Amino acid sequence: MTVSETAAPSIATGPPLETLGALLGGPRVDDLLRRAVDRAPEKVALRAASRELTYAELDAEADGIASALYGALGGPGSVVALASVLDPAFATSFFGISRSGNLPALVNPLLRAEALVHVLTLSGARAAIVPPAVFERLVPVLDQLPRLELILLTHRDPNPGASDALLSTVDELVRNSAGTAVPPPAPGDEDAVACLQFTSGTTGPPKAVQLTHRNIVVNAAQTAHAHRLDHTSVLFNYLPTFHLMHLTIGVTSVATQVQWIGDDPAEAVDAAKNHGATHFYTLPMRLSRLAAHPRLSTLEAPSLHAFLSGGSAAPPPTVRALNERFGVPVAQGYGLQETSPSTHFDDLANPVTGSSGTPVAGTGCRIVDVETRAMLPIGARGEIQVRGPQLMKGYLGRDRAEAVDADGWFATGDVGYLDADGRLFVADRIKDVFKCDNWLVSPTEIERVLMRHPQVADCVVVDCPDEFSGAVAHGLVVSRDARAEPEEFARFVADQLPYYEHLRHVELVASIPRSPTGKVERRRLREQVHARHRKPTEETRRDTMLVFINRITVTGDVAEVERLLGRLAEHITAQPGFRSRRLYQAAENGTVFIEVVEWENAEAHRNAASGDGFFGPLKEIRQHATAEPGVFELRDEASTALAG
Repeated sequence: MTVSETAAPSIATGPPLETLGALLGGPRVDDLLRRAVDRAPEKVALRAASRELTYAELDAEADGIASALYGALGGPGSVVALASVLDPAFATSFFGISRSGNLPALVNPLLRAEALVHVLTLSGARAAIVPPAVFERLVPVLDQLPRLELILLTHRDPNPGASDALLSTVDELVRNSAGTAVPPPAPGDEDAVACLQFTSGTTGPPKAVQLTHRNIVVNAAQTAHAHRLDHTSVLFNYLPTFHLMHLTIGVTSVATQVQWIGDDPAEAVDAAKNHGATHFYTLPMRLSRLAAHPRLSTLEAPSLHAFLSGGSAAPPPTVRALNERFGVPVAQGYGLQETSPSTHFDDLANPVTGSSGTPVAGTGCRIVDVETRAMLPIGARGEIQVRGPQLMKGYLGRDRAEAVDADGWFATGDVGYLDADGRLFVADRIKDVFKCDNWLVSPTEIERVLMRHPQVADCVVVDCPDEFSGAVAHGLVVSRDARAEPEEFARFVADQLPYYEHLRHVELVASIPRSPTGKVERRRLREQVHARHRKPTEETRRDTMLVFINRITVTGDVAEVERLLGRLAEHITAQPGFRSRRLYQAAENGTVFIEVVEWENAEAHRNAASGDGFFGPLKEIRQHATAEPGVFELRDEASTALAG
């Protein structure tokens, strides 16, 4: 890796592609699997709770699916949507679609119906391979997908729905097919499109990214080299969906991949130990939960070489805790759908917390001024631009020149800087998008859904820092109904969007500030939200206490309000960070109460007020009383000791 002088405009460059050596595969994606079979046919390629597959078995199943799809679709050239579920079915189907001469379009299985319609329509999918849960979301909107002729299930649930019974699974299609011979692909088509992936819709609807065989094959080698993978590696995949990269790097290095589904990160570490995992792939959010887990001090994973994550930086306390417990690096990388996806990865021998590392082999990175587009020197913040052989062919239906300049540079839309060693540090987004649990979230999309609620007059959504997820959605809502409850709007969004786009905080406001031209002053609002949610430093935490003084005026049954306040007290007094609570009743007017609750800090109160234990009784109280809450910070305290 090289980088220019500090005083000059800087470009960081990864080592030459020749350093990848034998990791570089054949011209096509499906050649990766053929090569792995030649090297180690009986080695376990994938291991999941449902089953395990050797490389020979994976290859044979892919051939069967290729033959069945070729016959069912009448030849090559069709788009087949494939839900990226964490299951061996994704691997067999992906290679099968590719070998059939058809084009896989990889779909996030967490998408709701409206988004599914968009990506399937955009890609022109004639067929889809999905799990039952995704199919159930498609049923109400099938009339909007006239080009979708064939739907196959990845598997059957133990108790299938009536609509599921009308479909075949992929395995059933293979068993019932006539075994149509698939002609070999034309030679020299490494620059043909190998798959479609979709952006997250940062400034509008998602775009379809066209990745070529060369893009994917080269990036698999680039990433496997950066992660130090070989045939002895055991990849532990603890992610919510199956990213193509994790499939291709495993096959490229002829490694074994273990797929683990479960909520408890400590149990995942136990499983990684039992399977002899060397590389643990997961989200920064899950690493944070692991670092805070009560069993952390008892966990062991002696075969582990590294924890690996991407998308957003793991918090420094998380990195320190896991370093100390397991004695292995916690490293992260950087990439995008448009780059297949990897462009950077940290050095496992010398990781730097907060850094995404240096460019992978054959890749360049530079920083440019957001407005002038002039190259910036080391340490200066600007837009991140990248180029390399893994960069997409272009967006479907668009001219590549719209996204990639004449010298091959792609503008990422991220803001960051390079240090003197060529490491990349990602600082912010140019647009308003943010990442929650490694999923890119578009506030505009959440706002579109919110505005469909009949009681929403105006709204804006910004990111809010979150210890475990990196960031979560915070909604500011102008309600037409003064009696509306914030959780009502949160539920409305949750019913229509995947979990990472749910509103974790809803704030009712009188108006949304706008510029003279009518634009939302999002940056100002974002700064205000961040200030309210900013975690205090250790010094301020010692000196600052948050006090809630609530005046409650009963309009209904006084006894019922007292009972509900007792329920609420049981919840808050059991929460971390609670200090004290006192409830006063007016001596001359029994319908007026003053409640004083002291918390160590605002973070403690937010955590206590985030669940049904808080909102359940509060909602009932509001049916019998009005509340005028006030927030105070303790600045001075005096006490008197009585002599005995």
